[in-house]
Amino acid sequence: MPPFQRTVEVALRGGVLVLLVAAVAAAAYGIPKAARAAAPLPFRSSKAAVVSDHPHASAAGLALLRSGGNAVDAACATALALGVVNPASSGIGGGGFAVVYLTKERRVFALDFRERAPAAATPGMFVRDGKADPALSAAGGRAVAVPGEVRGLGEMVRRWGARPFRDCVGPAQRLARSGAPVSWRVADEMTAWSRFLPGGRPLPEGALMRRPDLAGTLGKLLRFGPDAFYTGAIADDIVKAVRDAGGVLTHQDLARYTATDRAPLETAYRGLRVYSMPPPSSGGIAVSEVLGSLAALAARGHDLGKLGRGSSAHLHVVAESFKHAFADRARHLGDADFVPVPTAHLTGAAYHRDLAARIVPDRVLPRESYGTPEAGDAGDAGAQPAKGGGTSHLSVIDADGNAVALTTTINLSFGAKLVAGKTGIILNDEMDDFSLQPGVPNAFGLIGNDENAVAPGKRPLSSMTPTLVLEGDRVKIAVGAAGGPKIITATAQILLNVIDFKLDAMAANAAPRIHHQWIPEVLSLEADVPQDVVAALERRGHRTKVVPRLATANLLVRTERGLEAAADPRGAGAVAGY
Repeated sequence: MPPFQRTVEVALRGGVLVLLVAAVAAAAYGIPKAARAAAPLPFRSSKAAVVSDHPHASAAGLALLRSGGNAVDAACATALALGVVNPASSGIGGGGFAVVYLTKERRVFALDFRERAPAAATPGMFVRDGKADPALSAAGGRAVAVPGEVRGLGEMVRRWGARPFRDCVGPAQRLARSGAPVSWRVADEMTAWSRFLPGGRPLPEGALMRRPDLAGTLGKLLRFGPDAFYTGAIADDIVKAVRDAGGVLTHQDLARYTATDRAPLETAYRGLRVYSMPPPSSGGIAVSEVLGSLAALAARGHDLGKLGRGSSAHLHVVAESFKHAFADRARHLGDADFVPVPTAHLTGAAYHRDLAARIVPDRVLPRESYGTPEAGDAGDAGAQPAKGGGTSHLSVIDADGNAVALTTTINLSFGAKLVAGKTGIILNDEMDDFSLQPGVPNAFGLIGNDENAVAPGKRPLSSMTPTLVLEGDRVKIAVGAAGGPKIITATAQILLNVIDFKLDAMAANAAPRIHHQWIPEVLSLEADVPQDVVAALERRGHRTKVVPRLATANLLVRTERGLEAAADPRGAGAVAGY
């Protein structure tokens, strides 16, 4: 069993940096509530901070800050290091999204480096005997979409960074070559998929994990830049591995990949401006719906503060707002470069007032009453969402106020369960995030319609929700999470905890969570939600299920005293700062 709290000392540039490693949620291990301590105080720094899912990744980001880099450089270094030390959850075989704030420009940017379907991809690739076969999109060559992470990180640093890309690659390359201790989370994940790592056997917590093949690949990126990933020997190994495993990815797919600028979604909430990702992320629209409908509900006299934090009344209206958002996700969202997405309608104040008017304080509604219906709604698939997932989130704020919220993914744990030759690259299984057939759930139990159907060059719909909140011209909150669709609900609840309930960063991150994604019709709750609250929710009509943990988030909050930071106590993350 992992310890509740510990500190790790990492030698860094001649000094000693103390990293606060997140406590593990006691509820996830069946420890009685009476034995659990209150959430520890958040990490506090006066100038800059990095928070991620591993102490060595956070240290890599801080090293860039200390060497003259900005938040963008630190985010790139942290993301690349995460791909080394958290091989089940991220890596250069995947892709992601970044929301970036630049102080000098007083502007927020959104960069989409989500994976794309290969040019030869068709819906029929995942159909067997007339029915979609989700196993074909979860592992093997057909599951692999064109990786975007290297191109995206390279573009991010080229446009907005202060250091060259090679400086951001260096810490990850050294970690891969010299090794880093295995976290308890990675040790758990390796018990099922260790054959994809050197030696082919699981490593215990604390053991040194070296990845020499990946070190060689990162060395090429360090010397030759991002293009070395998309052409030449690395590309050869990627294409061969995918096609030998039955996939259709080609050299042209890799060579043509580009990151895409998006206009970040902006939502006003409690006098703040909330910025998040637009489609092909569903996160920004969903969070906008949740915050907008709850603000409208407050205007009708049902303010969250008056309902009482953690009460059944509070959790009920939040769950109902989640159901509206996920109903619209299933019906209307996809890659806006390929299908029309009614973004203005779904994020509009008038629609949010309509949703608030449909939230009944004492009961749930029939399934078809949520969101904006359309003809041919999919039925209840009843799928059980996958446990875990291959996603990581990091948040950075530097001394000048620049900030990055970045989420990176290879989708399911260890992606497509496929390594690209001798590169050490674990390839994604992002094709599973498409809707293989209307109403057929993916590995996370999410359903969708033709808007998210497979098409050549298309990006699959994502739940990643990197988010920045501005107060005036300063970033107040940088947040995001890992955990499939639970990313959206975790991010929204953390925002409510900080903004509405004034919790400090650690308390906001550690507070018990709930999750509802409309279909299946189940309200998931963490074990720390009191039984009398659960019973009251059931009397309102919710079908409940207690789960060990709901997502893993990493949070930075600016206060009058400086920065507060919290790695999620449900994970093995860490904060670094000064």
